[in-house]
Amino acid sequence: MRAAVVSKLEGPEAIEVVDIPEPASYPGGVVIDVHAAGVAFPDVLMTRGLYQMKPQLPYVVGCEVAGVVREAPEGAHVRPGDRVVALTLLGNAMAQVAVAPVEYVFRLPDNIALESGAGILFNDLTVHFCLRNRGRLAEGETVLVHGAAGGIGTSTLRMAAALGAGRVIAVVSTEEKAAVAQANGATDVVLTDGWLSAVKELTGGRGVDIVLDPVGGDRFTDSIRSLAGGGRVLVVGFTAGEIPTVKVNRLLLKNVEVIGAAWGEWVMSHPGYLQEQWAEVEPLLANGKILPPEPLLYNLDHAAEAVAALDNRSATGKVVVTLR
Repeated sequence: MRAAVVSKLEGPEAIEVVDIPEPASYPGGVVIDVHAAGVAFPDVLMTRGLYQMKPQLPYVVGCEVAGVVREAPEGAHVRPGDRVVALTLLGNAMAQVAVAPVEYVFRLPDNIALESGAGILFNDLTVHFCLRNRGRLAEGETVLVHGAAGGIGTSTLRMAAALGAGRVIAVVSTEEKAAVAQANGATDVVLTDGWLSAVKELTGGRGVDIVLDPVGGDRFTDSIRSLAGGGRVLVVGFTAGEIPTVKVNRLLLKNVEVIGAAWGEWVMSHPGYLQEQWAEVEPLLANGKILPPEPLLYNLDHAAEAVAALDNRSATGKVVVTLR
């Protein structure tokens, strides 16, 4: 089979498309003919050996797929021929065939294309975890998201209202990305330059209840300043490259919180949580209350470019690599 493989930790440009043997199945594994694979920022970090989980070299890029079941364990909740999405864990996704643990495989609603399905699990379930579990989103609260035209950002815009938000403010760096944010459901859009003042004006000086921040960097202190009393900043990642520090006296001023939101760690340490999430998110996708992503598509031969688009922050929305 053809697959996108990393054999040396030199960044996305080191990704090569090569022929490798199909993966062997294992007890409790579901064999999937992969149609599309999602790309997420951890994939960038893994190509440099900078992610907390480090697959053994050489490895197949990516951790989420959409495709059709070829083989499934007897008595499993999925059967051969089912359209599914799955997490493959620690690589093993961007290939024509993948094997995933049965508990990480889910039927895809009929109204969602496989290419869109490949963009759902990693980002949407991260955002669900952030807003529901760590952010404790209450009905009608205001959510602000940085990097709003990226994968996590557009997922937040697509999902927040369905999860209870009354207002969703997008922070973006360009007018082009502002259009992307608006198309994905932002209530308001502000540009990075002067964003704090713009948000204060939009909220009548009150501030926002939740900041979802996958970017980090030098805007972090202003994120704390943007909060209303009792507000929460959710730390999701550091795509800007710089890990910010917090002067904790700022947390006292308005009883605000800075909260870590590491979905992957939570899933691994809380058996059954992923299934609980899908039980809530899947009906919202199936009935259209959460719209599926409209991914930026690359074919397998351009897998390195797909991952690089997240690295250089040129991508808008979810990036997906097609394999069939």
